[in-house]
Amino acid sequence: MSTIGAYLRLVRAGWILLREGVIAALPVDQLEGMPRFGWRLAKLISRRRAGARDRPERLAIAVDRLGPSYVKLGQFLATRPDVVGHEMALDLASLQDRMETFPEWQARAAVEASLGAPVEKLYTGFGAPVAAASIAQVHEAKILREGEMQRVAVKIIRPGVRRRFYNDLESYFLAARLQERFIPAARRLRPVQVTETLAQTTKIEMDLRLEAAAISELHENTKDDPGFRVPWVDWRRTGRDVLTLEWIDGTKMSNIEALRIAGHDLEGLAVTLIQTFLRHTLRDGFFHADMHPGNLFVERDGTIVAVDFGIMGRVGKKERRFLAEILYGFITRDFRRVAEVHFEAGYVPAHHDVAAFAQALRAIGEPIHGQPAETISMARLLTLLFEVTELFDMQTRPELLLLQKTMVVVEGVSRTLDPHFNMWKASEPVVSEYIKANLGPRGMVTDARDGLNALVALVRQVPELAARTERLSREIESMAAHGLRLDTETAEAIGRAGARHTRFGRVALWVIAAAVFVIMWQLF
Repeated sequence: MSTIGAYLRLVRAGWILLREGVIAALPVDQLEGMPRFGWRLAKLISRRRAGARDRPERLAIAVDRLGPSYVKLGQFLATRPDVVGHEMALDLASLQDRMETFPEWQARAAVEASLGAPVEKLYTGFGAPVAAASIAQVHEAKILREGEMQRVAVKIIRPGVRRRFYNDLESYFLAARLQERFIPAARRLRPVQVTETLAQTTKIEMDLRLEAAAISELHENTKDDPGFRVPWVDWRRTGRDVLTLEWIDGTKMSNIEALRIAGHDLEGLAVTLIQTFLRHTLRDGFFHADMHPGNLFVERDGTIVAVDFGIMGRVGKKERRFLAEILYGFITRDFRRVAEVHFEAGYVPAHHDVAAFAQALRAIGEPIHGQPAETISMARLLTLLFEVTELFDMQTRPELLLLQKTMVVVEGVSRTLDPHFNMWKASEPVVSEYIKANLGPRGMVTDARDGLNALVALVRQVPELAARTERLSREIESMAAHGLRLDTETAEAIGRAGARHTRFGRVALWVIAAAVFVIMWQLF
């Protein structure tokens, strides 16, 4: 029955997207034949008032009707422009994660269930909700810490959101499998794998202990960074469904006028923000991946404080070197080296020509050198780079796409603070320090040390590897002599699964047919 439910939820979602005019708002320049006919039909089915709205507004209304899990789906797909396209990614990024609050008695019950004690014993004061999103809502409270009464933010998972998300997840997987089966051009984008990534990301986000761990790790990494910090976590009052952390008093970075009135140096804040992000990315390989202005506060002394750590990004050592080298290569106009880095990293298949790839990169880099530095966008550069690499069969790199998306947001915030912001001048100290530490003599020493440690670890595993190889050899010889055998229980289970799949497939087709009939009956 879960398969039938997934089909029904998918039909419902498609109907809402149709009625709210989302499908009709999609570009049709490249559509021909049946797809173009389908778009025209979608335009007829959409509500009349939907035609007066732009696409982001239509998306927002449709997602609001579909529920919290679709808000999360939209936010996730905003990080994958390779899947939905750059225009749609920008539209999805504008979705506001604001939902209705749930009752305070439910919040108190969730705290007690997660932490094993009544709210009155855990907090001196516990107020009404101050913000609500698709997965959780936040309450203001007070605790006694280090002998002082301090305000805290208490983040509580929305009741029933896990069950709702897992139910909707079935329809996401169904849509991905249908896409892979019937749209060959989409297979390169690996929709099922993308859906698996969404499932894993959201599972992590729904366990607030993991968000607390992310805050703790980022706090350790940035404790000596100038002009930036993260809140402290109260681990005693943190569980799977509850996160208690420092309450931040400051001005939201989205309120430019309030920052100006408070006397903050907006140009200095822009530089601090971009340098902070690059330090986290290049030095630590661990960065806040949702740094929109609503998640950034400025305290009285000018310190930037980040909040909401549900989405974090990790970049491996190879990817960090890749990023630093391509930025440095574009700055120095060494396009051949930028091309070689792509091949060395294994991102571009070896059968392509390095010189041809370097020529394509020059088409991106040369226009940059004819412009004033303050007009050059690093985020735009990376966007163009990924467009070119797609022509050379570069496989999708989710971690680099998330990095690109975050850089677009951070650079946009910096330019909002300072319209004449010089991205390259602000970035140069951090990028140069990374290159000196990792691509110069110091980097060679570090690589040699890491290589020696890996060799020692491999030597220690030699006896176990030899024993595994011997066992595998015996098993292969046995299979060659006697064939692959399945026990009776396994064979029967395979037969039952095949029969069940066929039966559910027939039922699902009838359900879809019935649903379409009902929809058309309501329409006409």
